[in-house]
Amino acid sequence: MHLLNNPVKDYAWGSRTDIAELTGRPDPAPGPEAEMWLGAHPSGPSLLAGDDGRSLADLIGADPRGQLGAATLDRFGERLPYLMKLIAVAQPLSLQVHPSAEQAVDGHGRGVYGDPWPKPELVCALTPFTALAGFRPCEQAAMLVDRLGVPDLREVVSLLEAGAPLKALEALLGKRESADQVVWAASAVHHPDYDLVVRLARRYPGDPACLAPLLLRKHELAPGQAIFLGAGVLHCYLKGFGVEIMGSSDNVMRAGLTPKPLHVEELLRITDPDTAPLALQAGTDGVYDTPAPEFRLRRLTANGDGPSPGSSAGSSAGSSTAGPGAGLGAGEVHLPGGVPRILLCTEGTSTVGATDLRQGESLFIPASEPTTLARTTGTLFLAEPGTPH
Repeated sequence: MHLLNNPVKDYAWGSRTDIAELTGRPDPAPGPEAEMWLGAHPSGPSLLAGDDGRSLADLIGADPRGQLGAATLDRFGERLPYLMKLIAVAQPLSLQVHPSAEQAVDGHGRGVYGDPWPKPELVCALTPFTALAGFRPCEQAAMLVDRLGVPDLREVVSLLEAGAPLKALEALLGKRESADQVVWAASAVHHPDYDLVVRLARRYPGDPACLAPLLLRKHELAPGQAIFLGAGVLHCYLKGFGVEIMGSSDNVMRAGLTPKPLHVEELLRITDPDTAPLALQAGTDGVYDTPAPEFRLRRLTANGDGPSPGSSAGSSAGSSTAGPGAGLGAGEVHLPGGVPRILLCTEGTSTVGATDLRQGESLFIPASEPTTLARTTGTLFLAEPGTPH
């Protein structure tokens, strides 16, 4: 097992307090801290604690079979297929979408995507978490846009009324010259949907993507609740702190609400208005069940809303039968060997084998490690490759 030191990304939308407080560093941080990455992605691999700067990617590269296991190696090649994060959203993120596996390979070949892999993702809330994800019913979106009474948006309304949300989004994103008029109209309507438009416009003046809340569904997550976003789901995180897990890819197409480069044409090409996000609760085993082959996330808690007493946590290597789990209590689980796991303690203390984790600490368990007992006095998140479907 290896304790990890994890890089923190200082994107402008991040919080100065959330990650610093959870990891026990000076609070507030000198600047925004948006994401802490736990994994082996080349843009920010975790470092092995006390190992002179060697990264988790280096460790896997030197012994892929021992670190990943035969099953993961056969399915994904010589790479860790998932990336775990702490995500701290103090300001809204960009309006974005991620490609499918086929689109990622094609786009990488065309030089559009940096990675040839997809980026399905799941966010589990640590605090109340708000997201926009997936399209509203067209008739509802048409009513909200029409209520603004802006003549230049009549085309958008007509496309929504005709059941063409993607064309309506394209038309909306082209209304840059009308953005100020739209924001003025939204400020005159006292309703949370329009208040959000105004708030976004103050942060990104002149950006027509500020109207996106009128086209998208809002999701409010309580701590422990999660949302899964597959390929093609248009989304924007608005506020909150959570644990995120995704395919180990940095493929993001953006259409606005960001100072980063935009790729509107590609975003429109890969957005699927018929694909909806999945709102998830953890199962009785603490697992958030998703269709993503790259990852599986489990939440183990001391109060028992993880694996039930007497159960054994399964693995994507296929060893999901009982056996070593007999007699376990709340906050305890046996982890069979055979797959690579990253564990993150977000509350209280945890013990994994003979290794203690305090809040904010994490470790990597290689596939070669035998069955390991994990227990927590608070909350422990466990990441591993997904189960083959």
